[in-house]
Amino acid sequence: MSKQLQLFDDLRYYEGTDVEYKGGRGGLPRSLWETYSAFANTEGGTLWLGISQKANGLDVHGVSDAERLVGDFWNTVNNRGKVNRNLLKAADVTIVPLEDAPGHALVRIAVPRANRRERPVFLGSDPFRGTYRRNHEGDYICTEEEVRRMFADQSEEPPDSRILADFGMDDLHGESIKQFRNRFSSREQNHPWLLEDDTGLLNKLGGWRTDRATGRSGLTLAGLLLFGKGEAIVAPESLPGFQLDYRERLSDDPSVRWTDRVTLDGTWEGNLFQFYQRVVQNLSTGPGIKVPFQRDEGGYRQASTAVHEALQEALVNALIHADYAGQGGIVIDRYADRFEFSNPGTLLLSREQLLRGGVSECRNKSLQKMFQMLGVGDKAGSGIDKIRSSWAAQQWRSPSIQETLRPDRVRLTLPMVSLLPEEVLDSLKTRFGDRYAELAPEEVQVLVTADQEGEITNQRLQEILTLHRVDITRLLQTLVRRGYLVAQGIGRGTSYTLASEASGSAMRGDTPPHKEPIPPHKAGSPLISSPDKDAGSDQERLIALAAPVKASQRATPELVRKVVLALCENRFLTLRELAELLGRTKENLRDRYVAELVREGRLELRYPDIPSHRDQGYRSTTDVAA
Repeated sequence: MSKQLQLFDDLRYYEGTDVEYKGGRGGLPRSLWETYSAFANTEGGTLWLGISQKANGLDVHGVSDAERLVGDFWNTVNNRGKVNRNLLKAADVTIVPLEDAPGHALVRIAVPRANRRERPVFLGSDPFRGTYRRNHEGDYICTEEEVRRMFADQSEEPPDSRILADFGMDDLHGESIKQFRNRFSSREQNHPWLLEDDTGLLNKLGGWRTDRATGRSGLTLAGLLLFGKGEAIVAPESLPGFQLDYRERLSDDPSVRWTDRVTLDGTWEGNLFQFYQRVVQNLSTGPGIKVPFQRDEGGYRQASTAVHEALQEALVNALIHADYAGQGGIVIDRYADRFEFSNPGTLLLSREQLLRGGVSECRNKSLQKMFQMLGVGDKAGSGIDKIRSSWAAQQWRSPSIQETLRPDRVRLTLPMVSLLPEEVLDSLKTRFGDRYAELAPEEVQVLVTADQEGEITNQRLQEILTLHRVDITRLLQTLVRRGYLVAQGIGRGTSYTLASEASGSAMRGDTPPHKEPIPPHKAGSPLISSPDKDAGSDQERLIALAAPVKASQRATPELVRKVVLALCENRFLTLRELAELLGRTKENLRDRYVAELVREGRLELRYPDIPSHRDQGYRSTTDVAA
């Protein structure tokens, strides 16, 4: 089967998306359509028919009736009684013959991410019962609220243009409007909108609107958010879950939670404009900010460097793209080595479109217009480009964008860490010796990122390199074959860690001298030690606990469950750590054991609010007799 496996290795999947394997011997599996919906409503992905996933790897057997399966697939995906939307082109469904298995072939179905106007993609006639999404545990059926949020994003009427019943000018903070006028005037002194009274100015900005269909006029959600009084914004009739939080975490003392904080504490009027002014001021100086903001003729702070512009853009992006009906509010965390901007909602564009730039999709268009009058909040789809290019000019590691579900949130991380630190380069030269000289610049960058971040993925490298994801796949596979990286997992879960030059396997106890030890829950790190035992003895005990399962591929499900619970007693372990201990794949453990134990309440999550957290861990909820 060598040619077959080589063919599969060449065409199998792009790690930048997700992947699902279906046997297909009995026709199109019913679960295929759930995965189609889940892929479309999340990040897209690739379905393979003719491959079965076993405990010890993949069984690439193919199907004998590939043409018939493809015909059945097209008939179903175009049947609006079965699936509400077909996202696929002819080129997205291909048949891959297996040379070593005459008459058999694989069927590859590439499902793209649906755009905001196409979501939700659902099965049957009821979107509230047939809409799926995908997280680290596989496909799951969406709640009614998740489906409603998709329909809300689909609307051409932005959510911030909604006219609020029984709200008016008395609910606005007059000083905020005055300050906005002054800032607007300092930028465009002769702008005709400045001649309007407050209601007229709000109308021009989108903060006050007349509904042409009903003739009803009133304050919009955008007007209340930017200029409102705090108690009006959080009223039950508007946004009772509204939250704003800026936190500086610049102390080396672990007992100090933050060194400064701007939150809705009653000491200032809690609207977006006041929050923006305070946070911009905090972003202007401090660690990593070499030049302070400058002031314009009106005395207002203006970005004076590319870094300042990027920070302003990141702040405004979080404010204008947020789903204010979502959970968690706007949260901005500042550390000595990075900024993190987090807002509720999902990405309206795919990550690939965001990185390409040039396309503008904004959830709150009136808020966007208001900030544009202040000179921030680009409408040309170049906001992320501006941030990335500013960071590249500083030779800092590239920003990263992470989208999480349940609750839906988007987090932009801006690291202020050198792209190619000398100490890391020296460490790699020591690790790989003379072989280091063979590496191309892109390969060096991959290894540096793996060293600094503990592990890398294709998706992360798309944010750093200018290569296409397919070329990144080949680059990673080449580094694995040459012994520089070790691959773990499949599909979107595939990650890569640095290999040991001596053994060709991932480093286990040798933390480079320039790095702090990786926290125990991070992939590839030593297993967690108990307070009264050293790491070695604890790891030996876990290895002994896992031995009955690891030694046998025929261990009973009851035994595997019992051992998983015993391993997770009094500690959080990740799927990767469990897989390493038990000699099973992460996917096998997740699908057959861990997800079920979580549903039964016998395992708890380290991050219960973020089920798909990249560092998710599991701990037994009760004592286990191993």
